[in-house]
Amino acid sequence: MPKVLVSDPIDQVGIDILSQVAQVDVKTDLTREQLVEIIPDYDALMIRSGTRVTQEVIEAGKLLKIIGRAGVGVDNVDVTAATRKGIVVVNSPEGNTIAAAEHTIAMMMSLSRYIPQANELLKGGTWDRKNYTGVEVYKKTLGVVGLGKIGAHVATVARAMGMKLLAFDPFISNDRAEQLGCHLVDLDVLFQEADYITLHIPKTSETANLINAKAIAKMKPTARIINCARGGIIDEAALAEALQAGKIAGAAIDVFATEPLGESPLKALGKEIVLTPHLGASTEEAQVNVAIDVAEQIRDVLLGLPARSAVNIPGLRPDVLEQLKPYLQLAETLGNLVGQLAGGRIESLNIGLRGELATNQSQPIVVAALKGLLSHALQERVNYVNASIEAKERGIRVIETRDTSVRDYTGSLHLAAKGALGEHSVTGALLGDNEIRVTSVDEFPVNVPPNRYMLFTLHRDVPGIIGRIGSLLGNFNVNIASMQVGRKIVRGDAVMVLSIDDPLPENVLNEIKKITGIRDAYTVTL
Repeated sequence: MPKVLVSDPIDQVGIDILSQVAQVDVKTDLTREQLVEIIPDYDALMIRSGTRVTQEVIEAGKLLKIIGRAGVGVDNVDVTAATRKGIVVVNSPEGNTIAAAEHTIAMMMSLSRYIPQANELLKGGTWDRKNYTGVEVYKKTLGVVGLGKIGAHVATVARAMGMKLLAFDPFISNDRAEQLGCHLVDLDVLFQEADYITLHIPKTSETANLINAKAIAKMKPTARIINCARGGIIDEAALAEALQAGKIAGAAIDVFATEPLGESPLKALGKEIVLTPHLGASTEEAQVNVAIDVAEQIRDVLLGLPARSAVNIPGLRPDVLEQLKPYLQLAETLGNLVGQLAGGRIESLNIGLRGELATNQSQPIVVAALKGLLSHALQERVNYVNASIEAKERGIRVIETRDTSVRDYTGSLHLAAKGALGEHSVTGALLGDNEIRVTSVDEFPVNVPPNRYMLFTLHRDVPGIIGRIGSLLGNFNVNIASMQVGRKIVRGDAVMVLSIDDPLPENVLNEIKKITGIRDAYTVTL
């Protein structure tokens, strides 16, 4: 039975789901050394924000198939190292959307009306109204940096509260922004014009310390910043200095560059700042939602099914994935076939999508073809996660073409590879029951189902050759399951495809190549 390690606290419902298919061990507060020591025994790892899954941990996880982060971000996971090892990394992109958005609004209102400070003062016995006069958000301008699911919900609520909306997001169309009531602007314009700035972006090399002294200098002295997204997006020292000097009016921060927050100049500030200990996703509903979402994905991967929210493989909605699944198997089979025909070091792979296949999302099909192409050489080392990286590191040039015209089949896939054995191509299609058919080999028309063991020959189309090959195979006790010949012209070159019951010994292949009229012969194991 597979084993799953849960190294951060998650809701019991997630553990119950995992227990359906695996032995689940809950071990929280592990040190780095302890995690590295025990991770070799586990097939899956489920975490939240507390566990850091470094390259060292990933290298030690010899059995790891999947890492699940019960939350939105995966900045505490070395996704690149996981991808190289073929480990699926999943998260829950929607599980805490409402919780994080509502916390953002709550932080904005707390900052505007000094609610935390007034509460603390009153509980201490002081009735002070004069020093806690706040500001209204009505008719103020909110600058939303990042219009993903959380940013979009914040914008929707803020609009209902009567706020004007500016937004910066290079990946969002004007139409989508307008649907949310946002006016897309450059980041500098947003900094200059917004009364409130809320951040909803991941931490990357491009966004690290995005809010720094230079950015703050562009803001109004009445501006207020809210960050419930990721620590490290704000230069905390620069923010503390700006607040202390009155360069901006306030900030509400839920996430920090280092957590838990230790010594920090932010702690010394007064009513101009609100600090919370990473509570954005801390609602009962969100904890249940992310636990269910990620646990179900880990369960599915352990059962050999695809994950719906993997961050390091092509993302597809479940309905789209279900539609493409037969084509993915077709692509992988043809990739495996053409890779063995081309042989050795593959230099290039041309992928042609034809008919209705040309109208589908191509990236998963390309990945499946690359997985098949490399599977004979790399075997279990290559999967849907790392196939593209493995191909790139081997210098394989990938070219994709589309042709929507329909030929013999409503949709077909054509792969052409150049390798140590020359250039070879195969075409395949699906029959009505999604049964795979190889419909051409090196442009010679055939119609054969793929078989575990196959023999391909290129020969002159003259009488007697097929009989001599059959006799030779019979003499060596090789049983033929099926045979088909494809040719373009009578008495020209032809391709023969034989499905055989057992692997063909090398000496038998060499004897076939000696037959007069045989130009070449190849064996393939699928």
